[in-house]
Amino acid sequence: MERLNTKRTKSLRNWLLPGSLGLLLFIIAACGGDSAATPETTGATTSSTETTQTVSIEDSAADQLVAAQERVMINIYRKALPSVVNIRVIQGLEGNDRTRQFPNAPGIPDDFLQRGEGSGFVWDYKGRIITNQHVVDGSETVTVIFSDRTQVLAKVLGGDKDSDLAVLELIYPKEGLMPIDLGDSDNVLVGQLAVAIGAPFGQSFTMTSGIVSAVGRTIRSSSSNFTVPEVIQTDAPINPGNSGGPLLDRHGRVVGINTQIISRSGSSAGVGLAVPINIAKMVVPALIEDGRYEYSWLGISGGPLGADVAQLMELPKGTRGALVITVNRNSPAGDGGLTGSDRTEVVNGVQYALGGDTIVGIDGSEIRDMTDLIVYLTKHTRPGDEIMLDVIHGDGSSEQLSVVLGTRPGEG
Repeated sequence: MERLNTKRTKSLRNWLLPGSLGLLLFIIAACGGDSAATPETTGATTSSTETTQTVSIEDSAADQLVAAQERVMINIYRKALPSVVNIRVIQGLEGNDRTRQFPNAPGIPDDFLQRGEGSGFVWDYKGRIITNQHVVDGSETVTVIFSDRTQVLAKVLGGDKDSDLAVLELIYPKEGLMPIDLGDSDNVLVGQLAVAIGAPFGQSFTMTSGIVSAVGRTIRSSSSNFTVPEVIQTDAPINPGNSGGPLLDRHGRVVGINTQIISRSGSSAGVGLAVPINIAKMVVPALIEDGRYEYSWLGISGGPLGADVAQLMELPKGTRGALVITVNRNSPAGDGGLTGSDRTEVVNGVQYALGGDTIVGIDGSEIRDMTDLIVYLTKHTRPGDEIMLDVIHGDGSSEQLSVVLGTRPGEG
């Protein structure tokens, strides 16, 4: 077999991506498999031949890479499509809702109906469908449309405004239901492939792709004062109608449920947000069984303790935690002895709330900010659990406080 000359080998080594061993073997085999290979020569002829062969090899390799990427995307779509649904909703508008949305149309009848649309996916073989709560909120009629164009009426089994999740159940059975594969949102990494399938602007079963832009975001649900932790951010185009649809990894597994976009225009601006599937794994079984999910409740509001606030409160340098600003009345936090801020101070035009307790640990786990506290309470506690808080008081003293968690109020 003809030996690749040093110059051509160096060109390939510089061009190939790390980890492309299989592709390199393919190229070597392609070069060596030709029994009529041109012998090495010298001078201008050698340079021209090398250039031509190198370009040809690189073009072939690039085509292989593009084809491999296309196969991954096609396989994701084919695998997930039977499990993805388009959801069409008819919502009744009554009283103030009707007046707010149509202030200049006094002739609208009391039973005026508004149509909405979203996406969802099959959860199990019993015909349960997952979507966003805001997609079906106030619905009078819900129609689930499958990729084979079958339309089935559904009812809302339960919804959770705090996570913006809802469970539907098909009223009539459908053969061949394909529950979607579930991933593990705790293992999602920034930079990995992210694919969304849904019905943006009513265009059913559309696929868009991008990457995971960030993890660990905390957002407030559109209809709740409580926050959703560990939200996934993606630049895969998410538009109205994608709500409730799956965000998929490269294996076609759901890692998130598309729920919001950050956009001034109302359409995709490259900042889409998805509720992590691990939150759905907690919430959905309760919605199926009881129609609602009960979260544990501490009863505080606050924020991260920044270096500036720590300095103003004369706390030890490097102190980090969740600063308690207010404690709700008749709350577990109040009963457990937590105190909120007792004064404000304006420094360089910025108003600071000072003097409250700082939570730096819970049940032995470090708390660096309010997000850590929310994540721990959401994932590891239930109403009625007793927790142990490590607290630094406003005067700099430390204490451990025992708190029995309550049930989060139905309204934020």
